[in-house]
This record gives sequence, structure tokens and C-alpha cells, in this order.
Amino acid sequence: MPVSVALVLLLTLSSVILINGRSYGVGNICDRGRRPSERPHSVKITDFGAVGDGKTLNTLAFQNAVFYLKSFADKGGAQLYVPPGRWLTGSFNLTSHLTLFLEKDAVILASQDPSHWQVTDALPSYGRGIDLPGKRYMSLINGDMLHDVVVTGDNGTIDGQGLVWWDRFNSHSLEYSRPHLVEFVSAENVIVSNLTFLNAPAYTIHSVYCRNLYIHRVTANTCPESPYTIGIVPDSSENVCIQESSINMGYDAISLKSGWDEYGLSYARPTANVQIRNVYLRAASGSSISFGSEMSGGISDVEVSDAHIHNSLSGIAFRTTNGRGGYIKEIDISNIHMVNVGTAFLANGSFGTHPDSGFDENAYPLVSHIRLHDIVGENISTAGYFFGTKESPFTSILLSNISLSIKNSASPADSWQCSYVDGSSEFVVPEPCLELKSFDSYYGRAEAL
Repeated sequence: MPVSVALVLLLTLSSVILINGRSYGVGNICDRGRRPSERPHSVKITDFGAVGDGKTLNTLAFQNAVFYLKSFADKGGAQLYVPPGRWLTGSFNLTSHLTLFLEKDAVILASQDPSHWQVTDALPSYGRGIDLPGKRYMSLINGDMLHDVVVTGDNGTIDGQGLVWWDRFNSHSLEYSRPHLVEFVSAENVIVSNLTFLNAPAYTIHSVYCRNLYIHRVTANTCPESPYTIGIVPDSSENVCIQESSINMGYDAISLKSGWDEYGLSYARPTANVQIRNVYLRAASGSSISFGSEMSGGISDVEVSDAHIHNSLSGIAFRTTNGRGGYIKEIDISNIHMVNVGTAFLANGSFGTHPDSGFDENAYPLVSHIRLHDIVGENISTAGYFFGTKESPFTSILLSNISLSIKNSASPADSWQCSYVDGSSEFVVPEPCLELKSFDSYYGRAEAL
């Protein structure tokens, strides 16, 4: 074989993860992440009349700056520089070939007046807003059908000032579904890095129908009491990297999604090829890493490694319900350290609601080929709940090299509960339920050997 051909073959094989003879094509997505491009043109937000006093509304300044910078798209792109200060604004859009750069001590503040937030249609894969039927508020910073976009800085801050939205959610006084802090729709080649995100009204970073998204060295925080706030949400997106980040949320820290019931099935856009590594996660009332429950377009080929999970209601969750359809499969989760977690592993086949009455009750979701291994937990209340359904049991679940220290108040024998699940286990403490004890059943291990 010629040397050049052998080299190509070697590189190809090195991008595939092998698990008991089965290939996972995630590869090293994070290693392929690129540095932000140097932009030949740069302007300051103050060039457009912005005032960083935390009181002056600067929406028009941001809109005018982005409109002006569109003219540089075919000239190498441009940078919008935000200097130190507190820059109050309503929602605004980005453009292609743009870098939004926040200097140290620069804070983009979201207006707390809903009239400063534009209203937009529901996403086609959801058919309605996340909180209410109908339309939704546009996110603070938006990128719709863009490519080559960078949102970065010298640890500047984007603050959603979400309290007003949380209060309206809790009091059922929202007119439309809550906005997110940053959202990219049908975008490609996006980098978000070196920033702090605070107090998102709903999601902090939402990528939907996107390709090639690289999230690196970000901090995202909301208070533990914030209702259903989620950190990073890859949604019907592919080739996603999330690494070296700290996420502390009221509900989920990282949640992978792909559409809701008949709308997600019709749109048929999966979330695939996702790599998450070197992250610090807290989820006060949800899960640090979750899959679904809106997963009708499918979720597959996900690798999670080197995650530190702490002070969370649950560590890793798989959520579906009959009527979703879709799938969660080919998931590999390893090298996880959990501390002070309620339930380490939660897989629930009867979780969540439906967007309307139009769902197909015979659309059964598939949950299969999930590998959880090399995991340590301290001060864990419950090891795991795995509850499939009669119509759609969970299959091919592998647990290996897992050691969980269960709180004294819990009996190790009661720390696992299972129904309608089939899988395998090896070197797991405390011992899992009988449905997960047959190691040879995973991926037909006996045949592979």
C-alpha cells in the first residue's frame, strides 16, 4: 500500500471511536475548532452613538452598527468592538462575517421592558413557543441564516437581567414565550468564546438547525431558583463542540434537543456529532446533561467526557415520552465526576408534555446503544432510574467502571430502579438492577468475541 494511502486511512480510522466493536463517528470535533478570523475592519459601538451608562437604550446603535458592517462581508468581514461600560439594549441581529467583541468590563445589558424585544414566529420543528402556544420573543442577540460569526471577548459579559421574565413566567403573565439570551438559527461556522453570560430569561445559548458550532471557555450562570433556565442547547444541530466551560443553571446545564412531536418529526432535522468535554456543570432543579425530552428529530453520535457535575438534582438524564417518535442512540459518556447529586442517572420514557393534540400517540421513541463508563460519584442520593415503556423499552444500555458513594440514608439495594429496560454492566457499585446485569448482551458481545 502506498504511504500516502496508508496515512489517509490511518487518519480516517483515528476519527472514529470504537466501542466493543461498534464505531462511533463523533471524531475530534473540538480539535477541529478554529481560531477566530482576524477582521480587516473594526468599529466601536460608540461610533454609532451608544452610551455605556446602563440607562441609555442602545438598540438603535447596535442595529445601525450591524447594518453598516454588512457592507464589509465581501471584504474580509468586520469587528464590532464593545468597550468597557454597561450597554443597555433590546434585541438585535448579527450579520455574516462579523465578530462581536466585548472588552473586559464591557457588559451588554438586556432591557427589562418587553416592548424592546421583537416578536417572532415559533420554530417550525416546535410549532409553538416553549412556554405558550403561538409566537415568542426574539432572543437578545440573534443570528439567522448566517455564516462565519464570532461572539467573543476578553471575558466581557452579556447579562439577560432575567428576573422580570422569571417573575412573569411564575405568575403566568407572559404574553409570548420567553426570549433566549443568544440564538443562532440555520447558521454555519459559529464561534462563541471567552465570555460570561448571566441571567438568561430562558436558554443562554440556543443553536437550532446549525452546523459547525464551537463553544469554548464560556461561563453561564443563573440563580438556582430561576424557572426552567437552560445553559447551552444544541437543537437540531450537527458538528457541535462545547468545551472548557462552566455552566450553572436553574434547570438543565446542557440539553440536547431536536424538535417536538409531529413538528419535529415533520421537520426531521437531528442533532448529531456533538462533543462535550472539560465542563463544570450544576443544574439546581434539572439535569447537568440532558437528552430531550423534545427529541423527535433524533439525537445521535454524542460523546461526553471529563465532566464535573455538582449540586444537581440529577446528573445525566434521557427523557422521552410516547408520541415523540425520534431516537436517542449512539451516546458515549465517560470520565465523569459527580458530587452532591440527587439521581446520578435518569432515563424516563414518560416525561414531558405535548405541544397540542395533533401528536401521533403511536409514534414511539427509540432509546438504544447508550454507554456510561468510568464514572465516580460522591454523596449521591440515588444511583439510577431507568424507566422505559412497554411500547418502547430502552435497549442496549451499557454501564461499566462506575463507583457511586450513596448517602447513608439510602440502601444500596434500593438505589437502582428499572422497568422496560435491557442492558449490561461490569464493575458497577452499587450493583444495578437485574435488567442491567448481563454484560454479554451489550452489542452482541459474545458474537464480537
